[in-house]
Amino acid sequence: MAKTKLTILAGIAGLLLVSACGTASSDRILFDGKAFRAKAKPVDKRASPTEFTVVVRGASASLDGAREAGRYEGTKFCISAFGTSKIDWKVGPDTEPQNLRITDDQLTFAGACQRP
Repeated sequence: MAKTKLTILAGIAGLLLVSACGTASSDRILFDGKAFRAKAKPVDKRASPTEFTVVVRGASASLDGAREAGRYEGTKFCISAFGTSKIDWKVGPDTEPQNLRITDDQLTFAGACQRP
């Protein structure tokens, strides 16, 4: 009897985990039909709080998609930190392909939020 209850509980736990995974992935924003892991962070919060970098993983899946994912993360960062979507990109989504920074399948952008 104890084995049966344990098996049922394990099955229910497994279903809950699978259903939770489906929900999270459906909330992801796709760029060029693909999901990218991207993160924006300040270069130095104290010395130059407006300057930031964005790293987009999996750039080889779609360079155009990775560029847009980076633009999105940079915009989100600037809106959150400074209330503006204006960005002065040093290396960004509109940079010529030969001048992009891609290392280990990671695309890196650098920019500065423009204060309102």
